[in-house]
Amino acid sequence: MKKRVLDALLLVMRPIAKILLRYGISFSEFSETLKTALVDVATSDYGIRGRPTNISRVAVMTGLTRKEVRRLRDKLEHGHKRVTVKSTPISEILSRWHGEIDFLDERGRPAALEFSGGQNSFSDLVKRFGGDVPPGAMRTELIRVGSIAEDEEGKLRVVKRSVVPADFTDNLVTSLVHGVYPLLSTVALNSDPDREHDGIPQFTAYSLGIRTDDLRRLRRISYDRLLAAAESFDDLFMAYETPQVEGESRDGNAVSVGMYYFEEHDENAKYTW
Repeated sequence: MKKRVLDALLLVMRPIAKILLRYGISFSEFSETLKTALVDVATSDYGIRGRPTNISRVAVMTGLTRKEVRRLRDKLEHGHKRVTVKSTPISEILSRWHGEIDFLDERGRPAALEFSGGQNSFSDLVKRFGGDVPPGAMRTELIRVGSIAEDEEGKLRVVKRSVVPADFTDNLVTSLVHGVYPLLSTVALNSDPDREHDGIPQFTAYSLGIRTDDLRRLRRISYDRLLAAAESFDDLFMAYETPQVEGESRDGNAVSVGMYYFEEHDENAKYTW
């Protein structure tokens, strides 16, 4: 059983290795990150009667020395545990434009907004949800990335809902935190024989018989369907989201639905479905 898991992890580690090499992250740096995660989980998830697991037991579970466990626990206790990826002002504005009733038309779609003019204008939207970004700068950037356009009446209209970060590092970090992490967390929960419920939704559609000539068409159709599904889930989450009070942290649970299209381009990846 352990060998089967390790074989699967070897496959999973191939794209991770590509990321590490691309960003010049050495084995020692990645090893430090992995050891920290092992100690963190062993300490928090395997304690007795709600208390953290003691250092000796963590050392036995992880194969690390007690000195190393103590060092890593000290590191965690001094703020090296939480990873925060904040949404960008652009993403927040587009999300609110699609979800806040004040900025929707009678069909529930993003309304065409005057740039200024008090309530329910683009400037009002930016002032409420764009942090300290000036409305003019926000308009310029949204037009530049192709997310909004100005119509003949001078009103601003949404052209596309999402923005891919121009900085590839930001894109990578956001994808790891909001894509890879939720997926692997779902896999970890659903594969736990001691889970307290029936698991949570996890579906994959796949085929090993797609002709090369059809890939481009299939990729385009999949993109359209995934985008429509993502937008519908975004609307659903907005409907249930706890309103955020200015100056206070958001109170609520993190939920996510991940959708992606995959084609195998790594000829050295040895796997079968």
